[in-house]
This record gives sequence, structure tokens and C-alpha cells, in this order.
Amino acid sequence: MIEHRDSGVSAVYEVRPISLEEHTRFLADQPTASFLQNPRWPAVKKEWQAQSLGVFDAGQGADAAPVAAALVLFRRLPLPAAVPVLGSKKLAYMAEGPVMDPAVADLDQILPPLITHLKSSGAFLIRMGLPSVLRRWEAKEVRRALAAGENTSIEELDPLDADPASSTQTSRWQQQLRALGFKAPAPSTDFEAGQPQFQARIPLTDEAGATLPLDDVLARMDQSSRRQTKKSTRSELTVSVGDDSDLPAWHALYAETADRDDFTGRPLAYFQDMYRELNASPLSECTLYLARFEDQLLAAAIYVRQGEFAWYVYGASSSEERKRYAPRALQLRQIEDSLAAGCQWYDLGGLSPSLDPEYPLAGLTRFKTTMGADVVQTLGEWDYPVNPLLAKAFNLYMSRR
Repeated sequence: MIEHRDSGVSAVYEVRPISLEEHTRFLADQPTASFLQNPRWPAVKKEWQAQSLGVFDAGQGADAAPVAAALVLFRRLPLPAAVPVLGSKKLAYMAEGPVMDPAVADLDQILPPLITHLKSSGAFLIRMGLPSVLRRWEAKEVRRALAAGENTSIEELDPLDADPASSTQTSRWQQQLRALGFKAPAPSTDFEAGQPQFQARIPLTDEAGATLPLDDVLARMDQSSRRQTKKSTRSELTVSVGDDSDLPAWHALYAETADRDDFTGRPLAYFQDMYRELNASPLSECTLYLARFEDQLLAAAIYVRQGEFAWYVYGASSSEERKRYAPRALQLRQIEDSLAAGCQWYDLGGLSPSLDPEYPLAGLTRFKTTMGADVVQTLGEWDYPVNPLLAKAFNLYMSRR
């Protein structure tokens, strides 16, 4: 238990494991929580151990709801079995967590008891990526700067005006994290292990929170993307929603894409687990979209929605019939469905902050911003080194992989 004093009022906070049902009830009231905090996610990440934790105000009684919750994934140090003591130590990882309402609880209240609990669980390093927005840059400004080649980093550009309340909260969180002993992520133009600090997100609501018309969202695209998207609607494509029986066909196309684009893909079982578990949760849905010309599968995408966020998580495409722009048709469908669900954002995933046109990841930034995605800088993933020596060794190991 940790005692917290605020304005002379003493409150004691404690951390204890919560059930899948308790965790689900808490997240049902948190519409912007990521699916990476869904308590069913550990059934997908089978190589990790997992625990759902709740932070409680002990003065509220045993039946009180938590003020914060976290899905924590644990992984042992990659050390030989000949070192049993060190090998029992674990990385404790919270992707997009902990989840809380800042109006109810704050970091200096919930993190100390959480740190204490994770230390007692054998954590040598606590890595945490709070759901947050630090700064945001408009899509058209980023793609313009990338084309000009006059800047080296997105951070050199003028960001959009931030919401004052959100900016104040994020600044306070940074101060609190440092005061508690957390280390900020090191600047990088590459993708580190975990969730990238810079994300590409298409806004789906206006400043007042009203859902945008589809035409306004499409107007964010550059001219080429809009033209290709329109062509995809006239290309005799059939766009459908698949089910679990279509996952082998998805995976064959995904494996073809991985070979062509030279990346290491995931096994079929991973997608089967993901589809089953996220659709078994009342919080989320996982959708498989398929685009066919006649009987030929040309493109497929895996989409996840939870609360007011939607994610384009995986995509695959054939080298055949490229002029039919099947991937564009699927992007359009995902945008339409995100708008219909009342989502705030449609997330296209991470990108690099580099604005060097020759940088290896520049093509990814170019594609996502031409789709109309703004660049959002999050707080990133912060480290609390319980054992600084082991934490340093782990980070060195990960940097060489």
C-alpha cells in the first residue's frame, strides 16, 4: 500500500490482481483505451506471462471499482539456464497503459504502488507507454516537408495548436515520471522494440467532437491517393468481410507480401488467436476485409476497433492487377466503417520522424501522410530500471537483435 497526501487529505492506494471480468468492466468506461490493454490480449501474446492489475483507493472498501488498471506482460531475461537467479528476473511491460481517468487519479498516486507490486513480482525493468499525445503535425505539412528535403526531423516543424488541458496534463506526466525515477525514451529515427513513439492517425472528428463527413476525410489525402481511391471503386472489385475460415487465404497473401517486401511475417496461428480473442471480448472487434477481382484475392486487411479508436493493423496485397488499386478499396472501407462506429481516430501505425527523403523508412511516412494521416508524437515508452545493470544489459541485447 502507498499513502498519498493531497491538500491535507490522506488516501491509501493498493494494487492487486483483478479478474478478466473486472478488467473488462473498468475498460468499458475508457473509450480511448487501446486493444493492447484488452485483458484477452495475453491469449494472443502466448510467449509472455500476463497479469491484470487494478489500483484501488483502499478507503473505498473491498467492493470499490479500481481507479486505474493495467495489463502487464512479463518476459524473462534471455539468459542461459545456467544462470537461474538472474534468469528468474522479468521485464514488466505495459503497452499503452496503465489506463486511468486523469480526473480521478494521477500518476504520482497510482505508479508508486504499481512499481512496488512489479518489483515484488521479480521485475528487473518496468517499461511503460502511457496513452498520450505530446504533439501533432498536419499530414499535408509533413508530406510537403518530406518532399522539400530541407528538414531532418518532423520535430523541426511547427506542430498544430495543442488542446491546453491535454498539453498541461502531458507536461505534468513528464515531470511526474522523471520525479519517480523513470527514464524518457532516447531520440531515434528507427523503430525500437515496442510501440513507436510517432504514430500516423487520420482524425475522424472535428474540434467539437462531431463525426466528419466522408468527403472531408478523403479531402485530407493528396491528389494521387484520392484518384486511386476513386478508381478502386470503379475497378470491378468485390469487397467483403471474411471470417475465421478465410484466415488461411489471408495468410497465404500475407506470406507473399512478406517475401516481396522482405520482412518476417507472423504464423497463421497468431492471426487465428487474434481474431478469436478480440472478437470474444465485448470491448473490441477484429475484422478481416477481403478485396477480390472475380475469384482472385488481390488484397486483405486486418482491422481492429475498440471504443473510439480504430486500427489498420495488418495488410497484404497481390502483385497481380495492381491498377485496380485493391488496397485502396480496403482502406476506404475501413475509413467508412470507422466513421460509422463514431471513432475519433483511424490509426495507420508507426512511422519514423526522419524527413530525409532517402531514409529507408521515408516511403512509409510518405504513404501514410498521403492517406491523410497526421503525425502524432506520444510520450513514448519510459523505463524504470529496478536493476540498472540488468536493464542496461537487456537494452544492449535488444539493440543488437
